[in-house]
Amino acid sequence: MLSFMGISGFFGKRNLSNLDLEIDMPEEIFAGVEFPVRVVLKNKKRFLPSFLVIFHFYDKKYIVPYIDPKGSYTFHINYLYRKRGKYTTDSFGICSVFPFNFFVRCIVYQKKIPVIVYPYPRKMENLYNSSGPGRRDGHYSTQKSGSQGDIVSIRNYSPGDPVKFIHWKASARTGELKVKEMEDLSSKPVIIDLDSIHGDLETKVSYATYLVLELYKNSVPFGLKYGKKFFKPEHSRKQKAMILTELAVLR
Repeated sequence: MLSFMGISGFFGKRNLSNLDLEIDMPEEIFAGVEFPVRVVLKNKKRFLPSFLVIFHFYDKKYIVPYIDPKGSYTFHINYLYRKRGKYTTDSFGICSVFPFNFFVRCIVYQKKIPVIVYPYPRKMENLYNSSGPGRRDGHYSTQKSGSQGDIVSIRNYSPGDPVKFIHWKASARTGELKVKEMEDLSSKPVIIDLDSIHGDLETKVSYATYLVLELYKNSVPFGLKYGKKFFKPEHSRKQKAMILTELAVLR
């Protein structure tokens, strides 16, 4: 029995030695939405493999059956944060019952990874409808012509212009075909006014998060206003991350 325990202790310790850990979190994490965590376990031992390695991520675990010497094993664990805000992962456990399943040996890896959990994006309908949330909760300004909004100007007809844009009254007055140039709603800068959104704070930030994602997806410059804070409209990944982070930590 003592020999068994000695052999178990020796090989069990060697089994967990020289293991390295790499963890990649997604760029965007939303409260209440499950996301995959990419984990890479690396065996730095030159000659000995590692067997039955159990990786612990909070209350989740994943069993890695075998890692080659100088090899690695990649897997994903699904996880979710229930509330928005700032988090920091502090430690991860790697355990094993190898070789005889007598004892469970563990190593704790201290890895501090900052995590920003964005609010859950609650859908808002009719973003560009004048009576919908987009108009109620923000304001627009644009001079770019398009085909969706108000009339910007009237100009002479050019071959290829759609018939539906012909301004018949102006054409009748001048004796020449005139067409309407319309505002392009998709390019209007939008300021999301958090104070004008109805509901409690969680409702406000959830609606605002949905608006940010929709506006970014549609290449619309967007900004944010609440209290005395104001973020000028802009369309960029940096702007999206900055405003979503602001919404994540708002109290």
